[in-house]
Amino acid sequence: MAGSTHASLSAKAPAAVPGARKGRRFSPWQEAWRRFRRHKMALFSAFALFLVVFGVLAGPFLWRVPINEIDFAAKLQGPSWAHPMGTDDLGQDLLSRLIYGGRISIAVGVAAMIVAIFVGMLVGALAGMASGGLDAALMWLTDLFLSLPQLPLLLLVIYLFREPVKGVLGVEGGAFILIVGVIGATRWMAAARLVRAQFLSLREKEFVEAARALGASRMRQVMMHILPNALGPVIVVATIDIAAAIIAESTLSFLGLGFPSDVPTWGSVLRDAKDYLDIAPHWALFPGGLIFITVLAINFIGDGLRDALDPRRVL
Repeated sequence: MAGSTHASLSAKAPAAVPGARKGRRFSPWQEAWRRFRRHKMALFSAFALFLVVFGVLAGPFLWRVPINEIDFAAKLQGPSWAHPMGTDDLGQDLLSRLIYGGRISIAVGVAAMIVAIFVGMLVGALAGMASGGLDAALMWLTDLFLSLPQLPLLLLVIYLFREPVKGVLGVEGGAFILIVGVIGATRWMAAARLVRAQFLSLREKEFVEAARALGASRMRQVMMHILPNALGPVIVVATIDIAAAIIAESTLSFLGLGFPSDVPTWGSVLRDAKDYLDIAPHWALFPGGLIFITVLAINFIGDGLRDALDPRRVL
């Protein structure tokens, strides 16, 4: 009798699964962080980007050499204790100039990304929620912008409007607003296409139909149910847009159509160094290296976020 009771209890006990663990439930963002940590290059890139951003933000408080201090006795010197990144042809300290220029270059990248993502999400959401003529017109506009060559368009618009904008907003402020606006206005198309595709898929899901059946307005459906579920891919595009905007600003500064000549950015410092590559290679090496490291780190972070925010991936 005891043996049969023991057998019946054993039969009711759940079978142990090898390797199973009693894991706690994680929120979607906690799951994304766990996936992101598994991407070693993305994690290392995030640390490298943190060092760059911390350096350009805290640098002026730690390295107090003026950016325009001229010392002809120290011109074209290589890295030393007095000038860790060397000097340029006027004896100006490259470290202080790159710290200052990094703040401008990164600020342009982030601001242009915000403009591009805002415009792209607005166009994509309108196209995804609408149907018929409005959707077709917005996608035609997106295709039109995609067909335009971006660099010649950037050069043309900045050349035509930089003087009027600077006259209204000042030299530095006008240059910043114009560069951010032009770069953002030529980078929104990928976000618009992505958001439209997400909206077309999500608006037919059961939870959106349930909200619609309960009387939720279209704005509430978008803000509370569709948009939060479409943010994952948009975040990935945003990181890529930052890197593209930094390269675009560096290209404009290198071509002399960026900020004024007395305002150092990574691209303008690289432009000034092009004639001294044979006698002062450090002058080009450090700004070029900072652009390379920053853009590469952002791209790896975007790659890690793509894997982390993909709900189809399983740990």
